[in-house]
Amino acid sequence: MQQPNSQPTSALMLRETASQTAGPYVHIGLALAAAGNPTRDEEIWNELAKPDADGEQIEVVGTVIDGNGDLIRDAFIEAWQADANGEYQPEFDLEKPFNSFGRTATTFDHGSEWSLKTIKPGSVAHPSGTPQAPHINLSIFARGINIQLQTRLYFDDETEANGKCPVLNRIESPTRRQTLIAKREEADGKVRYRFDIRVQGEGETVFFDF
Repeated sequence: MQQPNSQPTSALMLRETASQTAGPYVHIGLALAAAGNPTRDEEIWNELAKPDADGEQIEVVGTVIDGNGDLIRDAFIEAWQADANGEYQPEFDLEKPFNSFGRTATTFDHGSEWSLKTIKPGSVAHPSGTPQAPHINLSIFARGINIQLQTRLYFDDETEANGKCPVLNRIESPTRRQTLIAKREEADGKVRYRFDIRVQGEGETVFFDF
């Protein structure tokens, strides 16, 4: 029986657990190659598509920049995208020509760039039924960031699809919309897109609250 003036157990307030950031050791556990450590036999890394995967082979490269305009050299990025037919592959298997999920990281060399080797994704339907423009979903982890940042990468040569995309066009400012558009480059006969992520300050990338 509860004693008079005693406080119910359910009402006891416990001290909040301290928040944690993703760094500075995220490379050691999740980006072994970037950290200079031996990789595992089955490593989820930046090659989402093999040469025999259906679709247009592309490379995506970029940097991560902080609010001071300095490079973040130990950021960790996860990518999630549809295949060339606009379908997500839920099961990861290194033997498959294409996987929808991959990982990459910036490094302390090579210009601190991250990269993905993949195929250009097909259009995925919005819940409303309207086609979305081809895009890659990105999650950014880095020291000083308590909750990963969620954004999207669209393609500058998909002008018509971008103009009709129900998600991209929820961003009212055309200038802000441009922070999500990767620029096509030609590099050694390969198709490459550049997408620099600015986590804060002037030209800050649009981030989503999914």
